[in-house]
Parts: sequence; C-alpha cells; structure tokens
Amino acid sequence: MLKNDDKTPQMTKLQTPHNGYHGNTITQRFFEGWYYRVTLPELGQTIAFMYSIDDPVGGKPQSGGAAQVLGPDDGYYWRTFPDVAGFWADSHRLALGHWGKSKISGKPRYLDPVEFNEKVIEGYQATATLNQGQFFDPKTGYWTRWCYEITPVYGWGDRLGNQQSTAGWLSSLQIFEPGWQILMAHGWATGWIEWEGKRYEFTKAPAYGEKNWGRSFPSKWFWLNCNSFINEPDLALTAGGGRRGILWWMESVAMIGIHYQGKFYEFVPWNSQVNWEISPWGRWHMTAQNHDYRVELTGTTNLPGTLLRAPTEQGLQFCCRDTMQGDLNLELQKIGNNQPQQTIIKATSNLCGLEVGGSPWHEVYSSKQ
Repeated sequence: MLKNDDKTPQMTKLQTPHNGYHGNTITQRFFEGWYYRVTLPELGQTIAFMYSIDDPVGGKPQSGGAAQVLGPDDGYYWRTFPDVAGFWADSHRLALGHWGKSKISGKPRYLDPVEFNEKVIEGYQATATLNQGQFFDPKTGYWTRWCYEITPVYGWGDRLGNQQSTAGWLSSLQIFEPGWQILMAHGWATGWIEWEGKRYEFTKAPAYGEKNWGRSFPSKWFWLNCNSFINEPDLALTAGGGRRGILWWMESVAMIGIHYQGKFYEFVPWNSQVNWEISPWGRWHMTAQNHDYRVELTGTTNLPGTLLRAPTEQGLQFCCRDTMQGDLNLELQKIGNNQPQQTIIKATSNLCGLEVGGSPWHEVYSSKQ
C-alpha cells in the first residue's frame, strides 16, 4: 500500500529475497502474511505474532488485515483491521504495520517506538530489527503489548554467504503458489511482552521470522520449527511441506533447512530425496539425504494444540493447529566418499513449533502417497 519514509530502519546484511511487500499492485484475490516469534527457554514458553493482509486494494469481500498472537501455554488472541487504508508496507525491505485506533490523522507509516507507543492506541509495526504492537481485549479486559529489538544471526543461507529464496530461484518467477520465505532462521530478541496481565522481559531470547504470500491458497501442509535446543544455542531448524500449486497443477513437496555453526544445510527436492510421514496430529517424522548429508527429524506432542486462522479463498479461517511446546529429536550426519558416517549434530528440544493445516486429515500424510 504505502512506501515508508526515510526513518524506516535500513536493510540488514542478512536480508533474504522476498523480504519486501508483494501486494502493492495486485488486484486479484491476494494475501500476504508475516510471522515473528520469541522463545523464552528459562520459562519453557514461546510467543508468536502473525500479521496478515487480504486483498489490500480494498473494496472486496475479504479486504482487511488481522493480527494473531499465540501466547504462553499455547494461548490465543486475535484482532481484525477492516480498514486497509491503515496498512502500510515497504516493497524493498522488511517493514510493515497496521494502525487501528490512533491519534494521528496522517497516512500510516513507521514511527519511532516511543512515538508509536504514545500515538497508536491499537496496531502494530514490524521490521527486520523491531516488533511492536498493542491491542485491548474487551472480553478479558487485558491489554496485549509488546516491543522488542531483533539482532539477526541467520537469514536463509550460510552466515557469510548470499541469502537464498526458500523455494529456490524459481520463486522469483511467481510459479509457486503460495510463496514461502524464511526471513530470519535465527536471531536474538531483547525487550518485553505483556500477556494477560503478566510482563515478560527478556534479553537475547531466540527469535525467528518468516512470511508467505500468493493469489492461491495452500490445501494441505505441515511445519516444524525450532531454534531453542538443549545445549545448542547456535542451531536452528525449519522444515515443512505440503501440496502447492505450480502453474496449473498441484504437487506434494517438502524441505528441511538447518543452520549450525555458520553453515546452512539445505535439503530440497532439487538436491535431495526428502521423505515424510505426518500424523493428523501428534507425530511428525521426516528424513532427507543427498550426496553428502543425511538428516532425520522426529517431532511429537501429547498436547491438544491450538487452532489458528490461516488464509483461504474465503479469508482467514480456523484451518490449522499448532503447539509451540513440542518435543523434537534431530540428527544430522555426514555421509559419502566411502567414509564412515559422522554425526555432526544430535540435538533435542521441548520447545519445538509443530503444525498441521489445510484439508481435514483422517490418515497419515506421507511422501509415499
């Protein structure tokens, strides 16, 4: 919608492709969504923020924005922003926001965090180095507020290398629908979050960010994500898959990405054999192998998870289930060259994000189908 002024924080060295907003000129059915997350290992909790805009040109049945928060113990809160004129985003860098109630009559834009707190009564703003917002919940009488700074550690690629598109170079041609980009596989967050009357303050807490966008909508998907492992502060995992559109047909695909000690280990359909076996809920199992490496992931949970809204042709609907307190086992091995297998990483976590979404699942979804 609106391009930011010169006060917007500049791009970071780890900026990935697709960091900028895609929806400035699209008039067809369209959505774009952003995901920010902070994990608090000492409390065993994670808090995630999901921002979205549908049909930003306005005047359509699904036009409008929303913010969802997945809070401690998988609690849930959301707020809609029907007026698309309150939304702004930058096409060239990660920067966006949506104002609901404010004391400012001008066009929405990035504000200094102190000014935002004073003048935007309800709304949010987010960049590569900041996430801030505040909403009032009339049902509970609580305010949900947050403001934290972010220091990126990994984008999507080697720490000192060029950053990559999550879906490969073809994603730049708008062949894949929807698009998916990991914005920051790992970073450190410092600041505070207020949730249901309790204030959480943190310094160098693990942080994560991703986004998706498109003119068609996912039919079925799964996701595993963790950057808070036991005794492994420099390890980050993102894995996922599902049925995506490619031109006029659909196909099932999956990928695994691991960042560890400055290096990016990527397992995608064009360089690896990726297999998966995902239960309707409770168990996520993936393996992948290429000429040099093999990885195995097992995520499990006994928790019921929380229903979240996700984009559909009819707008945001309850069609996915998440927990941020899943158990995860990860093992990465070096293979090949007629040498014995060497274990590079063997790590566990009880703060893994686990998700299934899309079409109702009545049986295991596997790569063998």
